[in-house]
Amino acid sequence: MDIERFMQGYKAAWEARDPALFAALFHPDGRYHNTPFQVQQGRAQLMEYWKRVQLQEDVRVTFEILGAGIAHWHTTYQVASEELFQIWAKSTGTNLVSRQPGDPLPRMVLDGMLVATFKDGLCAEARIWWHSQPQA
Repeated sequence: MDIERFMQGYKAAWEARDPALFAALFHPDGRYHNTPFQVQQGRAQLMEYWKRVQLQEDVRVTFEILGAGIAHWHTTYQVASEELFQIWAKSTGTNLVSRQPGDPLPRMVLDGMLVATFKDGLCAEARIWWHSQPQA
């Protein structure tokens, strides 16, 4: 596996909202750093983390390969649950979206970078850095 094949699989797993497809991209003891301070290791943790994408709808992922093991990715999705909105709102540390009860949930835009290393044809480690905001 190389970065192009990994990103194709990453896109497919995210758009399908499929934790098993995501985990299958990784070596059995593979690591995914979803922030600089959090890491999921092994397929069970990867699948558990990736379940949160099931709270997203109409996911669209694009990416560009920048070099060996490096990609820029861009994602939009419709927040499909209050639970996901609260996860996002807590992670931002700000009140970017003031919602009143009954207001529609936002469509989000994420933009990020991914750096990956590979072992035995699978991802050994992936690190992402990203920012998100409500789509205008």
